[in-house]
Amino acid sequence: MTKRRSLISLLSACLAISACATLGDGDASRVDLIRKRGELRCGVSGKIPGFSFLQRDGSYAGLDVDLCKAFAAAIIDDPSKVQYRPLTAPERFTALKTGEIDLLSRNTTFNLSRDAAGGNGVSFAPVVFHDGQGLLVQRNSGIRSLKDLKGQSICVGSGTTTEQNLNDAFQSLGLPYKPIKYQDLNQVVAGYLQGRCQAMTSDRSQLASARSGFERPEQHVILGDILSKEPLAPLSSGGDQQLSDAMRWVVYAVITAEEMGITQANVDNKLQEAQNNPDLTKLRRFLGVEGDLGDKLGLSNDFVVNVIRATGNYGEIYNRHLGPDSAVPIPRGLNQLHRDGGVITAPPFQ
Repeated sequence: MTKRRSLISLLSACLAISACATLGDGDASRVDLIRKRGELRCGVSGKIPGFSFLQRDGSYAGLDVDLCKAFAAAIIDDPSKVQYRPLTAPERFTALKTGEIDLLSRNTTFNLSRDAAGGNGVSFAPVVFHDGQGLLVQRNSGIRSLKDLKGQSICVGSGTTTEQNLNDAFQSLGLPYKPIKYQDLNQVVAGYLQGRCQAMTSDRSQLASARSGFERPEQHVILGDILSKEPLAPLSSGGDQQLSDAMRWVVYAVITAEEMGITQANVDNKLQEAQNNPDLTKLRRFLGVEGDLGDKLGLSNDFVVNVIRATGNYGEIYNRHLGPDSAVPIPRGLNQLHRDGGVITAPPFQ
């Protein structure tokens, strides 16, 4: 009876959104549906410069966007075949559960309640940006730390871990405050700039991103207080092992490529080098010249080559959107490779 009800629920969802494969596909992965459709539907924010932002020409750009391209390059061999779905924080998990999107690449914090089967029932890929929640205030406000915000109003996104972390931080210090809640970051920013609150809170990366668009960004400062750990990662709906495995190893591929010095500019030379030298077993295995690592994931054996051609390695993606010459410069910090003092690392491709 339980299985029958589940089947009826699945059929209803498929008919409602036309996003599922036919019932005859049995346990087909979302990967098969993406290939059949010839397009990846990727949920993003679309409102966070440096991560995912709709540009004047109508295209999307940012670290999260490049990851969508990397996933498309691996699954359907074409990074341009991505349909971006801008989603607010409250909308994102519903869109994933109903099948409106294939996966989510939208500055989402990896935590237990979301990852567990009893929570949102999702599967997280590896962390792609290590962040922490902070507070932004006007430089001339006299506010220098969290304690200075006692009894003050703070603009915050509703239905996010940010809202919970803010409450936890103030409760732990026994400080009263007034949360002013909004649906998305743009509304939070607008409320702050209109003087409806004395501070706004979000991930420090988002604060830096938002401040970059202010008319006079130098008049605003991010406080030194860090309210939380915010490991941000892409995710898919739980229960689809093939898609979650593919996403996991695409992220590890861009990290490993940086470790090995393989870039968007030299990947074809590296591929030729691997093809011509049978002794370069590690490189040959990584680029799919020998072995069947891609096949184990349900991808082409040269999926890594397709990904690096599309986006470059992790360092290139980071520098393109968040590096010192970008519009939203954020020091790499923890997001450096492990060998360079950060925490970014990948398991071996073997």
